[in-house]
Amino acid sequence: MNRIYDSVEPRVMDDDLLKLAVGEQGPQEEAGQLAKQEGILFKDVLSLQLDFQNILRIDNLWQFENLQKLQLDNNIIEKIEGLENLTQLVWLDLSFNNIKVIEGLDTLVNLEDLSLFNNRISKIDSLDALVKLQVLSLGNNQIDNLANIIYLRQFKHLRTLSLSGNPITQADDYKMFVYSHLPDLVYLDFRRIDDHM
Repeated sequence: MNRIYDSVEPRVMDDDLLKLAVGEQGPQEEAGQLAKQEGILFKDVLSLQLDFQNILRIDNLWQFENLQKLQLDNNIIEKIEGLENLTQLVWLDLSFNNIKVIEGLDTLVNLEDLSLFNNRISKIDSLDALVKLQVLSLGNNQIDNLANIIYLRQFKHLRTLSLSGNPITQADDYKMFVYSHLPDLVYLDFRRIDDHM
């Protein structure tokens, strides 16, 4: 995948990068100043934004045990890993990376919104633990088999699904296949599903 920042060295998720990210998104008023003076406890952080950092590997997030929102889009991540301690995570964005396989999400039992948009994924699987999943974005990947839709039937809370830009969407019966196997879906590929469908 050609990226504007391909020439930049891949970065490691070390304490310095994490402190910088937490510091930049904290309030700039009195509370932010106090946090800078006294230090930031990673366990108190609820949201972490690490987009456009040229991160190659997810690491060092074990201290963020109460994190609810994690933004790791637009990096060069190749593998989903290092998330096992983030059991409170509700929202995860791994879009625009180089991920080929869905994995490493087994402990994220509270996850409701997962974006893997624009990666290199060819099969939808290994999401079984995500029983609260409501929004799944897998557009612009390499999914080409309608059987992947059947796997998604187990997600009773799934209301929004994006698969646009995948070879699967070129099948003549794609939409009807999705509607018939996921009857509780409300949005497919950024469009509300008509009631008569």
